[in-house]
Amino acid sequence: MKKVSLIVILSLGIITAFAQTSQELSILELSKRKFDWLLNKQYDSLVKVLDDKVQYIHSNGWIQSKDEVVNDLKSGKLVYQKVEVKDSKVRLYSNSAIVTGLGRFEGVTNGTAFAMDLRYTEVYVKSGNLWKLASRHANKMP
Repeated sequence: MKKVSLIVILSLGIITAFAQTSQELSILELSKRKFDWLLNKQYDSLVKVLDDKVQYIHSNGWIQSKDEVVNDLKSGKLVYQKVEVKDSKVRLYSNSAIVTGLGRFEGVTNGTAFAMDLRYTEVYVKSGNLWKLASRHANKMP
Protein backbone atom coordinates (compact mmCIF):
# COMPACT_ATOMS: atom_id res chain seq x y z
CA MET A 1 0.00 0.00 0.00
CA LYS A 2 2.88 2.36 0.80
CA LYS A 3 4.39 1.71 -2.64
CA VAL A 4 1.08 2.53 -4.36
CA SER A 5 0.72 5.75 -2.35
CA LEU A 6 4.28 6.75 -3.19
CA ILE A 7 3.72 6.08 -6.90
CA VAL A 8 0.51 8.15 -6.88
CA ILE A 9 2.23 11.04 -5.09
CA LEU A 10 5.19 10.97 -7.48
CA SER A 11 2.86 10.78 -10.49
CA LEU A 12 0.91 13.81 -9.29
CA GLY A 13 4.15 15.71 -8.86
CA ILE A 14 5.25 14.87 -12.39
CA ILE A 15 1.84 15.86 -13.81
CA THR A 16 1.99 19.17 -11.92
CA ALA A 17 5.50 19.85 -13.23
CA PHE A 18 4.37 19.23 -16.82
CA ALA A 19 1.30 21.44 -16.34
CA GLN A 20 3.47 24.31 -15.10
CA THR A 21 5.86 23.88 -17.99
CA SER A 22 2.95 23.89 -20.43
CA GLN A 23 1.53 27.06 -18.89
CA GLU A 24 4.93 28.73 -18.91
CA LEU A 25 5.36 27.86 -22.58
CA SER A 26 1.93 29.28 -23.41
CA ILE A 27 2.84 32.58 -21.71
CA LEU A 28 6.12 32.77 -23.63
CA GLU A 29 4.18 32.07 -26.82
CA LEU A 30 1.73 34.86 -25.97
CA SER A 31 4.65 37.25 -25.47
CA LYS A 32 6.05 36.21 -28.87
CA ARG A 33 2.66 36.63 -30.59
CA LYS A 34 2.41 40.11 -29.07
CA PHE A 35 5.63 41.05 -30.88
CA ASP A 36 4.31 39.49 -34.11
CA TRP A 37 1.13 41.57 -33.82
CA LEU A 38 3.25 44.73 -33.39
CA LEU A 39 5.28 43.93 -36.50
CA ASN A 40 2.26 42.98 -38.61
CA LYS A 41 0.17 45.93 -37.38
CA GLN A 42 -2.50 43.56 -36.02
CA TYR A 43 -3.54 46.04 -33.36
CA ASP A 44 -6.99 44.50 -32.82
CA SER A 45 -5.26 41.33 -31.61
CA LEU A 46 -2.80 43.35 -29.51
CA VAL A 47 -5.59 45.26 -27.76
CA LYS A 48 -7.13 42.00 -26.55
CA VAL A 49 -3.98 41.02 -24.63
CA LEU A 50 -3.42 44.44 -23.03
CA ASP A 51 -4.99 44.91 -19.60
CA ASP A 52 -7.13 48.05 -19.39
CA LYS A 53 -4.74 49.42 -16.73
CA VAL A 54 -1.50 48.40 -18.49
CA GLN A 55 1.53 50.59 -17.88
CA TYR A 56 3.92 50.57 -20.83
CA ILE A 57 7.34 51.99 -19.94
CA HIS A 58 9.62 52.51 -22.94
CA SER A 59 13.41 52.60 -22.85
CA ASN A 60 13.35 56.35 -23.61
CA GLY A 61 11.33 57.06 -20.46
CA TRP A 62 7.87 57.32 -22.01
CA ILE A 63 5.17 55.94 -19.75
CA GLN A 64 2.01 55.11 -21.64
CA SER A 65 -1.46 53.77 -20.99
CA LYS A 66 -3.21 51.23 -23.18
CA ASP A 67 -4.95 53.92 -25.23
CA GLU A 68 -1.74 55.92 -25.69
CA VAL A 69 0.23 52.90 -26.90
CA VAL A 70 -2.49 51.81 -29.31
CA ASN A 71 -3.03 55.35 -30.64
CA ASP A 72 0.71 55.84 -31.26
CA LEU A 73 0.90 52.53 -33.11
CA LYS A 74 -2.18 53.21 -35.23
CA SER A 75 -1.08 56.77 -36.09
CA GLY A 76 2.43 55.69 -37.10
CA LYS A 77 4.10 57.71 -34.36
CA LEU A 78 5.64 54.40 -33.23
CA VAL A 79 6.37 51.70 -35.80
CA TYR A 80 8.17 48.44 -35.03
CA GLN A 81 10.01 47.01 -38.05
CA LYS A 82 11.97 44.19 -36.40
CA VAL A 83 11.85 42.38 -33.08
CA GLU A 84 14.36 39.61 -32.54
CA VAL A 85 14.04 37.94 -29.15
CA LYS A 86 17.44 36.58 -28.12
CA ASP A 87 16.48 35.30 -24.66
CA SER A 88 13.19 34.94 -22.83
CA LYS A 89 12.28 33.36 -19.49
CA VAL A 90 9.11 33.21 -17.44
CA ARG A 91 8.45 32.91 -13.72
CA LEU A 92 4.94 31.75 -12.93
CA TYR A 93 2.92 32.58 -9.83
CA SER A 94 -0.71 31.72 -9.05
CA ASN A 95 -2.40 34.50 -11.04
CA SER A 96 0.59 36.30 -12.50
CA ALA A 97 3.63 35.65 -14.64
CA ILE A 98 6.80 37.65 -15.15
CA VAL A 99 8.58 37.40 -18.49
CA THR A 100 12.14 38.72 -18.71
CA GLY A 101 13.89 38.91 -22.01
CA LEU A 102 16.58 40.35 -24.19
CA GLY A 103 15.92 41.39 -27.75
CA ARG A 104 16.89 43.53 -30.70
CA PHE A 105 14.24 46.14 -31.51
CA GLU A 106 14.19 48.25 -34.67
CA GLY A 107 11.68 50.77 -35.89
CA VAL A 108 10.74 54.42 -36.16
CA THR A 109 9.46 56.80 -33.50
CA ASN A 110 8.43 60.36 -34.29
CA GLY A 111 10.05 59.96 -37.72
CA THR A 112 13.43 58.91 -36.30
CA ALA A 113 14.80 55.41 -36.85
CA PHE A 114 15.94 53.41 -33.85
CA ALA A 115 17.81 50.13 -33.45
CA MET A 116 18.73 48.90 -30.00
CA ASP A 117 19.17 45.91 -27.78
CA LEU A 118 16.71 46.01 -24.91
CA ARG A 119 16.32 44.09 -21.67
CA TYR A 120 12.59 43.94 -20.94
CA THR A 121 10.20 42.80 -18.24
CA GLU A 122 6.55 41.97 -18.89
CA VAL A 123 4.05 41.24 -16.13
CA TYR A 124 0.99 39.22 -17.10
CA VAL A 125 -2.05 38.77 -14.86
CA LYS A 126 -4.72 36.14 -15.23
CA SER A 127 -8.18 37.57 -15.86
CA GLY A 128 -10.68 34.72 -15.93
CA ASN A 129 -9.08 32.23 -18.32
CA LEU A 130 -7.06 34.86 -20.19
CA TRP A 131 -3.60 36.26 -19.57
CA LYS A 132 -3.33 40.05 -19.93
CA LEU A 133 -0.23 42.24 -20.11
CA ALA A 134 -0.41 44.50 -17.03
CA SER A 135 3.03 46.09 -17.14
CA ARG A 136 5.97 46.31 -19.50
CA HIS A 137 9.33 47.98 -18.89
CA ALA A 138 12.38 48.16 -21.15
CA ASN A 139 15.98 49.29 -20.64
CA LYS A 140 18.62 49.92 -23.31
CA MET A 141 21.61 47.63 -23.14
CA PRO A 142 25.04 49.30 -23.27
